[in-house]
Amino acid sequence: MNDPYETPETHLERLLGRALNSFDLPDTTVERLESALAHASSLHSSHHSAALDRATYRHAYLLSDGSSLVLWELVHSTGKDGAKQHELYAEESEVRLAASRLPAGFPGFAAPDPAGPGADVLSEADLEADLDADLELLAGLMAAPPAPLPRMYVPDNSADHARRVLRRAENGDRPGEETAQLLRAAFAHHITQVFGRQYRVDGKDAGFTLYEHAFLLLDGTETSLWEVEHTATPDGRHMCEVYGAEHTAREAMELRARVR
Repeated sequence: MNDPYETPETHLERLLGRALNSFDLPDTTVERLESALAHASSLHSSHHSAALDRATYRHAYLLSDGSSLVLWELVHSTGKDGAKQHELYAEESEVRLAASRLPAGFPGFAAPDPAGPGADVLSEADLEADLDADLELLAGLMAAPPAPLPRMYVPDNSADHARRVLRRAENGDRPGEETAQLLRAAFAHHITQVFGRQYRVDGKDAGFTLYEHAFLLLDGTETSLWEVEHTATPDGRHMCEVYGAEHTAREAMELRARVR
């Protein structure tokens, strides 16, 4: 991936320009990269199958103060007609988590319908099967979660993590400025996947995942953000919503599953 004639500045601009989540990178990281003197890129891992092409790249930069900084790039075939999508992360743990959220069956992975034109004409048996599937979907979305594992809080720029979670939320009823102000005092956090499943919604594959982002504040209290990731959107794109309570997040998933 290295171009000997590409400057670190041009290389960084190219990475940021094609990444879907470049706005998610910490501002301090982008500012430090402005002083990069040299760079090197390498393939870190890859996965190729009939359902998914996925690769992770490591982009290392040498900075003017003698230190180094690494960006992690995830490239996957989840775009329309299998087009490549690019994401950037500042930590290896973050790119690993993002890669784990790409199971087969999400939009872009589904095989073509062999029935061809007219396949959307359903028999009575098909309609009953769809109804049963919808009931299973709703029951799963609203089911009580299993007993949680003990939290292992990690002090890792947690206030900035909270800011990025709130910034990527697309729902209008996301937590507001009061919550954002409270989370500026977060010094450690723990992420738990509470729910994750794939369903057929309105005849298309859709994935639902619920994460709890638990934060430990400076005064010793705890608070959580509940993040819903799903692809139950009209165009099948990936969408993030954030809520202040688990029951609100689960109700939002149920609403998304009902929308036709």
